[in-house]
Amino acid sequence: MSDATTPSESGTGLSRGARFLSVGSIWVLALVFSIVIGTISPSGQYASWLSLALAACVVASMCAQLATQQKDGFVNRLAASVSGAFVILGIAGAVLAIVAAAR
Repeated sequence: MSDATTPSESGTGLSRGARFLSVGSIWVLALVFSIVIGTISPSGQYASWLSLALAACVVASMCAQLATQQKDGFVNRLAASVSGAFVILGIAGAVLAIVAAAR
């Protein structure tokens, strides 16, 4: 029997709420970017702005995960943040493509 404990057992890991906040905030940011791009950007420039929004979400994800100051689960949290932002912006791109085609 080993007496080594995992970070969640020893109390040094992130709480579930902190993990959700650090990942969910990036998803909300991607959603906000999608709405702003859909309302402000010309229809011919949707793809360019969505690409820029994804890059901003990647940088914001790195900042959010580094701000937690926890190395345990960093890659998983970063992957969840970026993947979620990618899916949200991808769905927004599909919707905006349909809107642009209908014009």
